Amino acid sequence: MADRTNATDAADAGNAIKDPDDWTTGDQPATGAQESYLRTLATEAHEEVPEGMSKADASRKIDELQEKTGRGA
Repeated sequence: MADRTNATDAADAGNAIKDPDDWTTGDQPATGAQESYLRTLATEAHEEVPEGMSKADASRKIDELQEKTGRGA
């Protein structure tokens, strides 16, 4: 019987949460998915979201708004 624990641990390590400051693509424009989710969260939080955010800035703002709206993990 195969040891599934090691396979799961290896997969989890690859999905580790990384600091947006360390992203190699963090300076690129936010993705469409990020922008859409930001609009949803901002509406719920009664906030405005600046246009032209980078991927890293969008990720940080998503985290902030998730906390504010209770949608955070």
